[in-house]
Amino acid sequence: MTPASERSAPEKSSAEKSSTEKSTAKASAVKAPGKSRSVATQPLAENPFADFSYEQAREELIETVRALETGGVPLEETLALWERGEALASVCQDRLDGARARLERASSGDDHGQ
Repeated sequence: MTPASERSAPEKSSAEKSSTEKSTAKASAVKAPGKSRSVATQPLAENPFADFSYEQAREELIETVRALETGGVPLEETLALWERGEALASVCQDRLDGARARLERASSGDDHGQ
């Protein structure tokens, strides 16, 4: 019998490898070199997703949440995914706030015309 220290970890299926690689790629995309604070606490202009539309940010956020829920990634990657999700949520909230403000301006303009 082979001692535990000499046994290798079971091979991952190609789907598992692909999922892990995608999670790793997404997680590394949020890391900002030389920055010590979380992406989510940065002003939107410094957010790497600031140029995303609401729909783009929402779809990326959904994928990020799925990756977090699936699990199976190391702690560092999990934290990077979490930060990515926070940054994407911030973009979504900013887009919704902007749309709400436009609606309020439009509706207040209608009241003055009648």
